[in-house]
Amino acid sequence: MDEAIKQIGERLKGLREVLNIPAEEVAELCEISLDHYLKIESGEADPSVYRLSKISKRYGIDLDVLLFGEEPRMKGYYVTRKGQGPEIDRNNQYKYQSLAVGFKDRKVNPFMVQVDPLPGDKKPNKNGHNGQEYDYVIEGQLEVTIEEKVMVLNPGDSIYFDSRKSHCFRSLNGEPAKFLCIII
Repeated sequence: MDEAIKQIGERLKGLREVLNIPAEEVAELCEISLDHYLKIESGEADPSVYRLSKISKRYGIDLDVLLFGEEPRMKGYYVTRKGQGPEIDRNNQYKYQSLAVGFKDRKVNPFMVQVDPLPGDKKPNKNGHNGQEYDYVIEGQLEVTIEEKVMVLNPGDSIYFDSRKSHCFRSLNGEPAKFLCIII
């Protein structure tokens, strides 16, 4: 499993231990088995942004602390230079680059996301999380699946949707796709 996923697991375990929270309570909050949650803590399973978001809201910790290990500090503005945002590579499916990791109390979470081609006929894993999502395709062809509806987006196309609905992304034509993702 990716080193970033292992670090997230370590931060989750540290948070749980500092706050003296039983692993069973966090597993229940995440709507997963205790065994699966413990695999997340050990870095053997992907926690998903949805689960991390639930944990961050419930225990009053910023999502960035869980994702990147840093507390946001800026209030007036925050600049992210091209290619300089902290990255997380999830399941070798999506590479997220946070575009506002240092801005405190932000209302949205902007990411630059790269979707690499999957081998063979492998299907991407569907995910869902609280809120809404806006995605704007910058390069490549992106297949977007929301529940059972499949759409193809090209550069300049965008989509806005209820992100509680299960969704996933897949690059087409054997080329990576890149899009701006704003989670609200």
